[in-house]
Amino acid sequence: MQSTVASDSEDEADEDHLPRSHQEGLFHRSFRTNAQGHTIITTSQLTVPASPTKPRPPERDLLVSDDYDPAPPDSENSGGFLSALPFAGEDFFAFDEGHPVDPPRRKERDSDHPMAQWVKNRRARYLDELLRLEGRGDHRHQTKCSNCPTSASHAVYRCRDCFSDALFCQPCIVAVHRDNPLHCIEMWNDQNCFQRVTLKSLGLRIQLGHGRNGTCPGTLAKRAMAEGQDENADQETGGEAKKTRSDFCIVDSSGIHEVALDFCSCGSAEDHDIQLVRARLYPATTTNPATAATFAVLRDFHLLTLEAKCSAHHFYNKLARKTNNSGTFQPRTRYAEFRRMTREWRNEQMYKRAGRGHAADGIEGTRAGECALLCPACPQPGKNLPLDGSWRNVPRDRRFIYALFLALDANFRMKRKDVSSEADDPSLGDGIAFFGQVEAYMEHLKEHWGDEQEKSTCVAHDAVNEPNRESYGTAASGIGTVDCARHNMKRPNGVGDLQKGERYINMDFLLWTSLANHDDVIQLFISYDIVCQWHKNIWTRLSKYGPELRQRGLKRYYVWLIPKFHLPAHIEDCNIKFSFNLTPFVGQTDGEAPERGWANINSLAPSTQEMGPGARRDALDDAFNDSNHKKIVGLGKAMLEKVQKAVPNMTSHRLELLETEDALPKDVVEKWTAEMEAWELDAANPNPFKLVEKHESMHAIRGRLAEEAATAGDADDVQGDLNLYEMINMGIHLEEQQRQLEFDAALLKTHATDRQKTGLIERSNKLRRKIMEWLRIREAFTPVVASLREADDAARTALPRPQPVPPLPVSAIKLWLPSALAAQTPSAVKQSHARCEFELRVGQAHAALEELRRLLLVRTAKYQYKDLYQRGVAANTRGKTAIESIDEQIRRAAAQYRTAHGALVNLGPLLNETEWKRQLRVLAPDHVRARPRATFADPLRKSSKRRKRGSKSNEAEDVRREVEAQTRPASWIWLTQLSEGEESQGGMIEALRIEWAKTRARALRWTEEVDLLEEEMRRVLQFLEWKAKWWLALIGQREPSMHDPALDEGFAAYAHRQAQIQIDLKARFEGNWKDVPLLIRLGRESVVEIPRDGDDDGEDSESEDEDAPVPEAPRDERLVSSLVEESLA
Repeated sequence: MQSTVASDSEDEADEDHLPRSHQEGLFHRSFRTNAQGHTIITTSQLTVPASPTKPRPPERDLLVSDDYDPAPPDSENSGGFLSALPFAGEDFFAFDEGHPVDPPRRKERDSDHPMAQWVKNRRARYLDELLRLEGRGDHRHQTKCSNCPTSASHAVYRCRDCFSDALFCQPCIVAVHRDNPLHCIEMWNDQNCFQRVTLKSLGLRIQLGHGRNGTCPGTLAKRAMAEGQDENADQETGGEAKKTRSDFCIVDSSGIHEVALDFCSCGSAEDHDIQLVRARLYPATTTNPATAATFAVLRDFHLLTLEAKCSAHHFYNKLARKTNNSGTFQPRTRYAEFRRMTREWRNEQMYKRAGRGHAADGIEGTRAGECALLCPACPQPGKNLPLDGSWRNVPRDRRFIYALFLALDANFRMKRKDVSSEADDPSLGDGIAFFGQVEAYMEHLKEHWGDEQEKSTCVAHDAVNEPNRESYGTAASGIGTVDCARHNMKRPNGVGDLQKGERYINMDFLLWTSLANHDDVIQLFISYDIVCQWHKNIWTRLSKYGPELRQRGLKRYYVWLIPKFHLPAHIEDCNIKFSFNLTPFVGQTDGEAPERGWANINSLAPSTQEMGPGARRDALDDAFNDSNHKKIVGLGKAMLEKVQKAVPNMTSHRLELLETEDALPKDVVEKWTAEMEAWELDAANPNPFKLVEKHESMHAIRGRLAEEAATAGDADDVQGDLNLYEMINMGIHLEEQQRQLEFDAALLKTHATDRQKTGLIERSNKLRRKIMEWLRIREAFTPVVASLREADDAARTALPRPQPVPPLPVSAIKLWLPSALAAQTPSAVKQSHARCEFELRVGQAHAALEELRRLLLVRTAKYQYKDLYQRGVAANTRGKTAIESIDEQIRRAAAQYRTAHGALVNLGPLLNETEWKRQLRVLAPDHVRARPRATFADPLRKSSKRRKRGSKSNEAEDVRREVEAQTRPASWIWLTQLSEGEESQGGMIEALRIEWAKTRARALRWTEEVDLLEEEMRRVLQFLEWKAKWWLALIGQREPSMHDPALDEGFAAYAHRQAQIQIDLKARFEGNWKDVPLLIRLGRESVVEIPRDGDDDGEDSESEDEDAPVPEAPRDERLVSSLVEESLA
């Protein structure tokens, strides 16, 4: 007996030993029964395609000769691929157009729901085990000490922090914890339970300065002299510091401990605070310290503050509760001391990591911004730019490679209440990191505080018109920052407090001070959400500032931009002038870097708003430095992901541009290119992205007609409170509702639900009542309409019918607008009525035509996305449904245009209007197709797909049809008719020119992005190499310490460790990017394969002709494709 099963499960027990890549394949399992009746199961993996719906050819083995034939014709396996499979001929595995039958789903197991499994099987047991640990457990019969079993001492002590629960006697528990004096000890008492005791109460004393198990002779003598005296008598006479303390408090991650501590009192002993530091205990004071914190708890709190934004108050309360959470004992309060120690610790760590301990001039010689971590990917002169200075003289079109991208923003959540002052709470490092020097900053603000800030000429920006809106009741209404726009890192000295909102003088100072050490960088791209207003008079303001600011703004090239997310809120002119998408040499930078950083830093606001000015600046400096650090160590993965995205986009958008230009006349492309390059060279030239000729919108036309109606004196054009233009506009809206109702009714399927039918009937009834009411008003304006309606009703009822006359469908009710009246009785139409509808119809036609073009471009994007990325039946079905929805919208827009055009045809002769015919023509079904694109569709690809599906069409005929489709003239909707019966290739409408310009911009932006990423990766590696050498160069800068060689060893050890970190980071990044040069080279050579031709997903794509007209039938199952528009922004 033998059977075979194919499985792709990852959870089968027999497959647990396989690597994941192998588990994803198919497995062949054979069941065989031997003579003894035992079932023998044999499992082997099949070499089959990774996905049965997407068969791929096997990879070519480069080590095998091309003429090698693994299956000779005369071999047994000459039957091909299927015959070679172990399951060939089995009934269970059937092929249906390349789709194997899915294996049976395995039964559900308890392990699939681990939480439910725990509740059912282990929750009660785990509770029992937790309670068991409250007793002595396996040591309940132990009476002898685990360390000295021969001793007569009782074993009643155990340590909760040690791994073992063994019981010890009092001398042994003290002896084994001399190196762990902060462990938690428990004693088994007479009440048959454990109670907490301290190592201090058991006799443990901590000795400093004498190594492990060492004792200080001086301390022993002092302690002998103090025997029998009070605890307060430990202090020597003459005001000398205590040599021993029995009430020393240590704050540790395990709690707050009171210990007995002895300082070394030998003649060569260090000061008490230094003795504590060498024991990795940070003293709360420098004189007679009585409290210290372990380095471990300071590191723990430091990281917890940076990651979880935990406040010192919450952290200290956690330590207090960890010490005793029952309320029976209150540890000594050391909260104020803990806050002071953590602040000092952060400051020490910042100086240490900046190498100031190694510098000859020490902490006092720290320069402005020197402790801030720099962005290694940004240009840093002297660190990651070519040392020969060639980068300063590159051509204009390559200058952006070495440009600095900056982004400015303000955050009004980072307020500070009006508490403390600079005198009471100064910063521990004024201007050493991200906040600038306070004195210089405040002096600048004081000098220019009275400068008037101009009102916004864009939209009503609150940051411009109401700069004081966030300042009431605060000492600082927020902070302003200058960030690296491409890598989201804060700039040294680029952060400052905002006193009264987002004033220009604040942001000016932050920008210019952040440019220190970048005087050689001559190209700057600066992004700011109100840059359209801020940059206007920036040079006038700069001329009034001090020389140290003025010199940083000279001899540079500036490009002003608005972040992509903020740009749509600006007026149209700003959307063209300050767009990242349209501006050359910016790549895919979006300018939103500060906004991403706020999400991380805003969690600190509740704690920092209560701080004094110095403590707040120190805390934020530390947080910004940590943020930069995390960005730096994550550059390897982040930049790799950017390259993997940028290179395919560069190739696909370059292909899209070439295909678009191939479909346009060469002279037109050359003309447009020349105009584009002229504008890129000098922004004073005409902007090719800007519409020169704009059509009046419907809202603008209605506003103009309302103004004309207010001054018109014709009483016949007013009936009650309703004006003529309002009546006609209402009629056009009702006509649109009739058309939409007709389309929606056509979409109902044969088996529509009662809810769908009821909804349609209710809409129809409501619309009928609206139309009847409007027709009464229409008859008041034009009485002849009443007789025309009566004649229509009489003609309809006069027809011979076997049954009573059914009611007229609401979509068939005539509205008798002036255009309809002009077609039947032109003499009955007043000129004012005809003119009013004519104006509205022109606006309606242009709006419908614009919507039609937009939908065709969106449809193009849907088709290309489907072609490139959607694989499998489910994904293609979703894509097909989305395209059908777009097609339906296109049909409705085309119907709206045809209605408006028909009205214009009727009204034009009455008004002697013919100019509208130049741009508004008859829209035939064949005209509703995508903009021209020559090589989007591959004839051979299409014909091969048809043949694969069993089509009998001739290959030559397929190619002929495809070539004919590609060479057919462009639809008139993408062209302008200059005169009757004449078309000019140079008369491309502005929409097509702008679309070409945007296509070109997208292709160039992605190409620039690849260039920028390539250079940034080089800069990162060079910066890390420079940083490693910089650390090694610090060794020996301080004069050797004659009295403490260990100090010199520590300097060298830390420098070597930091240098090795930079080397390791460089090696990791090089490993991440090892294939990037090849990927970029292939992308530039257009070798990267973007269209995945030949993939057959089983969906019906027989009619996927990307340039075919949209079918007119509302529910035609054929799909139509068009061209790509990735972004209209």
